[in-house]
Amino acid sequence: MTQRVAKEGNIKYALSAADAFIARVAPGETFVVECAINANDGTIRHVGQQLTEADVTLPFVNGATGPIEVAGARPGDMLVLEIVKMEVDTLGFTALWPGIGMFPDWVRQKEFGLRTHVVEIKHGLVHWSDKVKLPVRPMIGVAGVAPVHGAVLTVDNGTHGGNLDVQEITADNKVMFRVNHDGAHLFLGDCHALQGDGEANGMGAIEVAATLTVRVTLETAPARLTHPRIETPTHICTLGCARPLEDAMRTAFQEMIYWLEDDYGIPAPEGYMLLGQIAEARCTQVVNPKYTYICKVDKAILAQFAA
Repeated sequence: MTQRVAKEGNIKYALSAADAFIARVAPGETFVVECAINANDGTIRHVGQQLTEADVTLPFVNGATGPIEVAGARPGDMLVLEIVKMEVDTLGFTALWPGIGMFPDWVRQKEFGLRTHVVEIKHGLVHWSDKVKLPVRPMIGVAGVAPVHGAVLTVDNGTHGGNLDVQEITADNKVMFRVNHDGAHLFLGDCHALQGDGEANGMGAIEVAATLTVRVTLETAPARLTHPRIETPTHICTLGCARPLEDAMRTAFQEMIYWLEDDYGIPAPEGYMLLGQIAEARCTQVVNPKYTYICKVDKAILAQFAA
């Protein structure tokens, strides 16, 4: 029987090695994780609803289910998270929240005030309105392990993962993290039915509760693995989490140069020049304390180096 990790009583708002494990999984095991919506679970009840200040308490947002112990995980390992399937709930929302987003008024926290757009999700579509339907592209916003030291809020991100908000963290893909503590301390949450690049308006995705089917394995961590990596059926991807935005981009490209040199035998100067021609790169969110940038390389190009 497949193990199921419930969300009730297990939602955390920081990634830390200090919390007691809520479940234990073995490398190679497939298991199910329930993830709460990014608001008080049960707050979203119907289309047309408007959230109030009482419904969201900052910075206690982006709740993640965890920590889950990965048996045998040790510092020096790489945790490979394979996302087998994502099932999203039937109601989601996006919102404008003063002080959060691409254009925050930090002093007055005024902007457009509180505005909520609740949507139905059914038949593979986000029902934005009676006329406008958008394709569902589910993704996991928060995925990561305990950081090296202390705790990092689920609104933030870093070398351990966390609130990455990357659309490629989705079904059929793998995400890789360097393990910092025994047991890894895996956290998952803040799922989205759909998110545009940049996640410009804070609660900018279609926030939704979700049920994840995932699998974990352990490998020896590459010597130069720092930030999380992603592998899709067609691409290898590196991430950078930083401010300012150009530092996030530099980090993502640096991580890719390391990967190309270490695993594909492409010397760093050539890899750097090659990225100038083939990199597929973008900012996935600009609303967290640190921005996220992704750099992608098509595997079909890399296959030519091995031919």
